[in-house]
Amino acid sequence: MGRRDLRVWPTAAGRLLASTARRVAAFTGSNLLLASTLVLGGLLLVLMTAATAEIYESVVEQDGAAALDKPVLAAAQRLRTPAADTAITLFTDLGSAQVLPWLVAVVTIALALRWRQWTPVVLMSAAVTGSVLMTVAGKSAVGRTRPALVDAVPPYESSASFPSGHSLNAVVVAGVLAYLIIRRQRTARGRLVTLVLAATFAVAMGLSRVYLGHHWFTDVLVAWTLGLAWLTVVVVAHRLFLTVRHRGPAGPDGSA
Repeated sequence: MGRRDLRVWPTAAGRLLASTARRVAAFTGSNLLLASTLVLGGLLLVLMTAATAEIYESVVEQDGAAALDKPVLAAAQRLRTPAADTAITLFTDLGSAQVLPWLVAVVTIALALRWRQWTPVVLMSAAVTGSVLMTVAGKSAVGRTRPALVDAVPPYESSASFPSGHSLNAVVVAGVLAYLIIRRQRTARGRLVTLVLAATFAVAMGLSRVYLGHHWFTDVLVAWTLGLAWLTVVVVAHRLFLTVRHRGPAGPDGSA
């Protein structure tokens, strides 16, 4: 990304995808192409989430996940201290349904106003919607019980454990923000710092859920995987949008 022209597809599969998108956009227009790509990708991932949940449930029923989940939870309990519990609870609250939407809205609107583009608002709205749908689909399909309250740090949570919504949303939100910012950064160092910060936030959010005993480690692992898959769909959809809408050279900041 960065100064790279995202309308250039170096692989044969990418060129085929771009060519197909151009033919479809000739009838639908670029905006409808973006919307339809996100909708189709989102539906596919929701179905994948449900399928993953079915496989996961069968593994859990055979106690296959216990070999990983229980030792990790026990290790997290040994690391706990009153000060760390307080600090990590404050951090994990950033990913809650009461806080994260407001943070995302403020940052997204600020970027949109600064760049005078609707792109941050459109991409982030689509990304968060898909993330929430995958979380709901997974929790409804499995209904896995969280770790016992005696093993958790209050305040306690009662919704289904699989997948971790905090972890999934953190990957998607941090990933989209990193994608938007990296596209406009001129230096490799700046892009690397942005990428590291985004990855650190997403990983730390997932690990905080395990540390606090609010999720099993496998809940977080699957959430990270689903989040990366949906993030890929969002980025590819936007690249296709740029490909079919702009035929000229990229702007000086590497954007189209």
